This record gives sequence, structure tokens and C-alpha cells, in this order.
Amino acid sequence: MTAFTSTAYSRDLGDELRRLRVTCTGLNGRALATKLGWDPSKVSNIEHGRARASEIDLTQLFTACGKDLDFLEEFKRRYHHAFDQYFAQVPTELRTLAMTESTAKKIIAYDVLMITGLLQTEAYARELMIEKGIETPENIKKGVELRIQRQTIMRRQNRPECVFYIHELALQMRLGDAQLMEEQYLRLLFNTHMLRIVPVGARTAALLSKCILFEFEKALPTVVSPTDTAMVFAQDSAAVERARNTFARLDAIALDEEQSRKKLAEYVSGLRGDLHGSGTDLA
Repeated sequence: MTAFTSTAYSRDLGDELRRLRVTCTGLNGRALATKLGWDPSKVSNIEHGRARASEIDLTQLFTACGKDLDFLEEFKRRYHHAFDQYFAQVPTELRTLAMTESTAKKIIAYDVLMITGLLQTEAYARELMIEKGIETPENIKKGVELRIQRQTIMRRQNRPECVFYIHELALQMRLGDAQLMEEQYLRLLFNTHMLRIVPVGARTAALLSKCILFEFEKALPTVVSPTDTAMVFAQDSAAVERARNTFARLDAIALDEEQSRKKLAEYVSGLRGDLHGSGTDLA
């Protein structure tokens, strides 16, 4: 077993090993260490992603859990990249992202053409996936459910400190019917304490890539860059510095909390005005 600087992926896979221990053996960490002849701290360090388990360690662990060679080989394939400073996952694999969100003490995010995922309504999230036209109905249903489940961190008593920068272009990108957009605008309006609108006049800001910066109590910061083909996790200091520079620029040009609230109110009023003009009442 070798000590490493933990990553979002090593912590995710370590937690997977913890769940495997609990469900397959019913033993606590100390009891499993005794059974395997390990130092008591070894199980804890592996399960928290602070140390890389050797191939022999994994073999002994999976044998104790009653898993076969195929299970071991599949896990080893993923575990090989557990401590990489850069790694990518398919965007439908959300476990690492969800765990990163749930363990972060601060989340800073920027979106250009869509509302940030942690503030999307269920209807908006569904319509967004439908409009993209690249997911199957089954994946859309699963994706919406997972997105809403991830938002539970926003209701926790110890929820992370959040700052969401959203370009005004995302507000102008209307999806679905008027009722859908009203509900989405209102969701943002009720969360302006964590929201900063980047005005449409800041055109060059639209050239900046969507990204998320996570900060933790006892781990290094992680930057996540989501796309439709891959979700890239970076813990390298240069990547973190670039993200910090991006958010410093956005902080300088974005509307403050009160200005953002007024801007959102304009969109709600404008939507209702359009509906009134067309003779349709807003439900």
C-alpha cells in the first residue's frame, strides 16, 4: 500500500470498496483488517482514497468479500486511474460527480447556455435533455432522476457554500412552454443569494468554457469540465489556477446579488407580458 494525494476518483472508488465491505462481510474496518492481517489504519486509508491498494491488497479484499476474478479485473481496470491528476468519464456516469458535490465545502460554477444543473427544475432538466436530441428516452428519464437526487445537497443543513455564475444567454434560451420557463426563472429568483448573472453585454465571457471548481475541507481543489462527450476532472495546480482566474474575471463583470435579482424579475415580468399579450393566462 502506497500513500498518495487523494483525488475525486480515488475517494469515489474507495467509498465503493467501503460499501462492498459493509454489504458483503458485515464487518467494520477494524474487524476486516484483523481478518486480513492488516494494520487497522490500512482499511481506512484505502476506503478514504488516501492510499493506493496493491494488486495483492485488492485480491485479498475481494476474496474476503466473496468476489470472483472477473470482478477483480474489472475493478482493477478502473482503479488503475484512481490517482491520476486528470481523468475523464462518460457524462452519464455521475457517481464521481455526485460524491464530489456531496463532500465539497464550496462549489463555484459557470454556465453559458443553460441553467446550472443544481438549480434546474425537473421540467427544465427533462426538456433540456430532449432538445439536445442525443439521449434515449430511458437515459433521459434516468438522467433527470439523478439530477434531482443530486440537488438534495442544496437542502442539507451543512450544505456547501455555492456561487453560480450564469450568462444571461442561458436566460434567453427558452425551453418548452411558458409555464416551464416561469418555474425555472422563479427557482433562480428564490436563490439569488448564491447566483450572479453575467450580463448579455459581456459577450467575450460567452467564450469561456463551462466549468466547476470544488473546494474541500481536507482535500485539494478539483476542477470539473463537463461536455456532451466527456466529463474531465482535473486536480493539477495549473488547472485549478486557470479556473480561479476564470472566476475572478467573472466576479469583476457579473451583476451583484441585487442586480441579478432585478434582472431575473425582468425575465419573469417579460414572460408574463408576452403571455398577457397573446391572451394566455399564466397558471
